[in-house]
Amino acid sequence: MAVAVLVVNYRAYPALARCLASLMLWLGPDDEVAVVDWVSDAQALDPVRARFPGVRWVPRVDNRGFAAGVNLAAAATTAPTLLLLNPDSVVEGPVVRGLERWLADHPRCAVAGPQVLDADGQVQASARRFPGVTTALGGRTSWLTRRFPGNWFARRNLVTTVEGGHQVVDWLAGSCLATPRAVFAALGGLDEGFFLYWEDADYGRRATNRGYECHYVPAVGAVRHTGGESSAHAPVRSIRAFHRSAARLFWKHAGLARLCAPLVWLGLWLRGEVKVAAARLRT
Repeated sequence: MAVAVLVVNYRAYPALARCLASLMLWLGPDDEVAVVDWVSDAQALDPVRARFPGVRWVPRVDNRGFAAGVNLAAAATTAPTLLLLNPDSVVEGPVVRGLERWLADHPRCAVAGPQVLDADGQVQASARRFPGVTTALGGRTSWLTRRFPGNWFARRNLVTTVEGGHQVVDWLAGSCLATPRAVFAALGGLDEGFFLYWEDADYGRRATNRGYECHYVPAVGAVRHTGGESSAHAPVRSIRAFHRSAARLFWKHAGLARLCAPLVWLGLWLRGEVKVAAARLRT
């Protein structure tokens, strides 16, 4: 058995080097690592490339987004298990082997993810319920969740603790998740219509629509995810991409609720522009 670790990088070279250094401690001889480097900077990339010669590097002058990057990295590898890993993550346990074994032992599981920690060691809500009306109040980045993390809406939408080692959830954040290559191929990979954000929720929904399950498995180990290393280079574009992707996710899966699309789109646009204004004030 072998795992292909897929990393999509955008100007986060110091974080990428830390990520790869932590990852190499847990890889076997047959495992693969592919890094797609959008808007590649040869001067910054070359020292990292020299340090990790076994990595399959895919430097690109363009930037087609996270989903497209994952698909390119998957195409550059052959291992039967795919592990998505953000470049601003540090692997802190036997996550690679643990997730590989979990998928092998649970054939109905199409997506499995470990515990994800913030930089300060707090559990990050990487396991979630599919977005709905309550997500506006209880989502991971909502005002209410930031101020009152234990509120009912957040508890409904975000999973931070489990009993028995794992829990079936709606979807898992793409900062670190594993999926069988066969399922990935059957689903057509990630939807490249999502430039950034929410492609992982879409993948989880499409997998569950096919009768598969998504499992949150903190027992296999943890990764520490700083977050924002790449988006910090283009904060306004990232904020708008987040809200455009949320609108795309709603339209794609809403069914009859599409009748409410104008209100949903207006609400997302207004929320996005408020956050853009706040981001510009901070710079």
